[in-house]
Amino acid sequence: MSPTGWLDIHGHFNVPQTPEEAHRTLEAFHKVQFLAKEPWMWDASSILEYLDQAGVQMQMLSSIPHDHNKLRLSNDYGISIVQRYPNRFGLLLALPTDNTQACLDEINRSADFVPEVDGFAVSTVYRGVRLSDPLLEPVWRELNKRQAVVFVHPDATASPSLGRPSPVIEVAFDTARTVVDMLYKGVFRRYLDIKFVLAHCGGALPALSGRLELLGAESWVPNPENITSHEIQLQLSRLYVDTAAAAKTGLEPAIKMVGQEKCVYGADCGVPCSTIITMEKNRMAVLEIERRLGLEGKVGINGWALFPSASKRVDDV
Repeated sequence: MSPTGWLDIHGHFNVPQTPEEAHRTLEAFHKVQFLAKEPWMWDASSILEYLDQAGVQMQMLSSIPHDHNKLRLSNDYGISIVQRYPNRFGLLLALPTDNTQACLDEINRSADFVPEVDGFAVSTVYRGVRLSDPLLEPVWRELNKRQAVVFVHPDATASPSLGRPSPVIEVAFDTARTVVDMLYKGVFRRYLDIKFVLAHCGGALPALSGRLELLGAESWVPNPENITSHEIQLQLSRLYVDTAAAAKTGLEPAIKMVGQEKCVYGADCGVPCSTIITMEKNRMAVLEIERRLGLEGKVGINGWALFPSASKRVDDV
């Protein structure tokens, strides 16, 4: 029996911090023009309270610290949350994608986690290395062998653009840039068994997908893998997207690019750039677009098909 509540694929978290650590984090935010007024402290009980209010049955957690040791500690903390609330949370294990062996070590280490991780989380750019970098080929091979779900999140800590923090608009272009480069490098052609999920309705990519299909295979465009116009359309259509902080104007272009069944709900929960008000506005936008397109009840439950182990954890309760 499939779960009937919503699944949220886009839930951030962070390990517990001392007041001093939280203050240093706040100072780091301010340096990139993210003007949060007070330190952010993640708390599972507060998140669960919101999930209950929003009708969300399970949330996938992800966090991708830029320090390798902190990333491993974060993954360990994340699985401890899942162990405490196995029918409410899942974990997308963060990978340090600037280092091939570190990625493979973390993937292999995850085999010892109980319950098993539900997928993996990567940043479009991690410590200066993009997901399109050839050094990641062994990582994609391993994830392809596992038929893994890979959640792709833009680098929200990037330098501000024209004085505004990157989560305002730059994250959307960062996603598009990286995914287009992965396309031209042949990543999606070679690794058909990885289910890539793009945050924020795929950023700017759906709006640019028609232009890319029209012009991207023309003779004047560098194209070492000889990607055809048809392949561009086909490979983009195989991607998944979530609705986080982008549904009002981003969901319909995303549906056109990938189809409604590959659009999954994401709240962008657990970070200071999201509030209950903004998350509810975004969720209401999902419901309104579903009504208008005759898709009632689809987006919120589409994610269960990606995570059979998570679905079983809910059924076992």
